[in-house]
Amino acid sequence: MVSWPQPINKLDKLMKETKSNYCEHCGEFHDAVQDYTSQVRVGETVPDFEFEVFHEGVIKTMSLSQLRGKWAILVFYPADFTFVCPTELEELAKLYPKFQELNAEIVSVSSDTVFTHKAWHDSSPGIKQIRYPMAADPSGKLAYAFGVLVEGGEAAFTPDEGLAMRGTFLIDPSGILRAMEINDNSMGRKGSEALRKLQMAQYVDTHKGKVCPASWEPGDDTLEPGLDLVGKL
Repeated sequence: MVSWPQPINKLDKLMKETKSNYCEHCGEFHDAVQDYTSQVRVGETVPDFEFEVFHEGVIKTMSLSQLRGKWAILVFYPADFTFVCPTELEELAKLYPKFQELNAEIVSVSSDTVFTHKAWHDSSPGIKQIRYPMAADPSGKLAYAFGVLVEGGEAAFTPDEGLAMRGTFLIDPSGILRAMEINDNSMGRKGSEALRKLQMAQYVDTHKGKVCPASWEPGDDTLEPGLDLVGKL
C-alpha cells in the first residue's frame, strides 16, 4: 500500500514558524506555563543522559547508565544559593549513609553549573556536608526530560522560568522508574520520605506477591492481594 503525504495546512505551518510553544514531540501547542511534557513514565526505562557533576571536590562526567546495578534517587531543585533548597539537600546529606547502606545513590540536579555547585559547597555549612554527586543541568535537558522544567516561552515574565521544580525520581537497578514526586517550588520535601519509598520498593522487589499499605514502614505488616481480601479492608 502506498502511503501518500498529508497536505500541509498553511495555517499550521505559519503557527509552527511563529509560535515558540510548538512541541516537536507531539505536534501540539502547549500552554508553556501550565503544561509539562516528560520523557519518563513510572514503570518504564528512563532515557540515558550524560552530564557533569561536582563530587568529592572534583568535576566528573556521569551518566544515568553508570548507575545501573544501584538504586538511584534523582533530586531536582531550582537553584543554588537559595532558601528552601539547602534545607532539603542538607537533610539528604545527613541521611546519605542510610541510602548507601541500601545500595542507593543520590544525585541532586539543578540548572547551575558545576562551578556554582563548588562555590556553594565551599561557602555553605549545610551544603558542605554533601557527599553525593551534584549534577549540573544548565541547558535544562534533564529537567525537560523528567518533566520538571519551568518554561515560559512568551514575553511575559514567568516566575522560575528556566529552573526546575522540586522533583524526586526513584529508579531501580535495571533503570526503571519506580516512583516520582513533583512539588512546586514553595513546598520543601522530606528526605526520610524518599528513604521510606526506597525501602518500600526494595521490599516488594524481594517479596514477590506482597504489597505495602498506606504509611508502611520497615517491619510493618504487608498485604497479599487476593479474593479473600476483597471487601474486608
